[in-house]
Amino acid sequence: MNLGIIFLSELVGTAMLVLLGCGVVANVALIKTKGYNGGFLMVNIGWGLAVFSGVIVAYNSGAHLNPAVTLGLVANAADGHTHDFVKGIPIDFVSTITYIGAQLIGAILGAVFVWLAYKQHFDEEPDPGNKLGVFSTGPAIRSYAWNLVTEIIGTFVLVFVVIAFGHQNDTSGLAALGALPVALLVIVIGTSLGGPTGYAINPARDLGPRIAHFILPIKGKGPSDWSYSWVPVIGPIIGGLLAGFLAIPLLPLLG
Repeated sequence: MNLGIIFLSELVGTAMLVLLGCGVVANVALIKTKGYNGGFLMVNIGWGLAVFSGVIVAYNSGAHLNPAVTLGLVANAADGHTHDFVKGIPIDFVSTITYIGAQLIGAILGAVFVWLAYKQHFDEEPDPGNKLGVFSTGPAIRSYAWNLVTEIIGTFVLVFVVIAFGHQNDTSGLAALGALPVALLVIVIGTSLGGPTGYAINPARDLGPRIAHFILPIKGKGPSDWSYSWVPVIGPIIGGLLAGFLAIPLLPLLG
């Protein structure tokens, strides 16, 4: 295993995740699609199975697919018991940046493919907010502090459970759970905690598509809501780090 394979694995896996995840939002939100008005449950199920697909594709890298997961694993290594992301890839600055860089680029590419797949529907859709909602999350009630709390809690659940499975199976990343369990975890986070913010729980998943929305020539698009963009980046990072640090004392007691 080398960093080039890690980069490619995370890039393709995250692109697959965003293509299918943002794709289900497009199917529900954009006018004249077959899935128009399919509802939030359809979005939750679609995102869970999008993560399933990303994990299958990126299994060799551990399938982080999410900077919050990567940073949570870095935090969890603070006790010195864990030294590698995967066999042959030590947890250090270079490998961490490789994971996160690949995730962000993959998320941008996945969002571009969503636009291509739904190009005619983006052209037909009259509401700029629906167009932005395909790419990035937004709060149901805008309150930056409380929106931040929601993202911290949701991401904490994701990363803590991922690390717990990894401790039991001696692996790391979303791949520690296997593709189906992590899909079910994402679905339950969405159905339980996704209402206030749309549950980004992943900085790359939100920032990458938001960048794509900003640069793509989308007909009739509005602003990319950069004033909110920090919440689904900082919240998941805090949640992931807290999960990584708290797993050190808690998991030996719990499992």
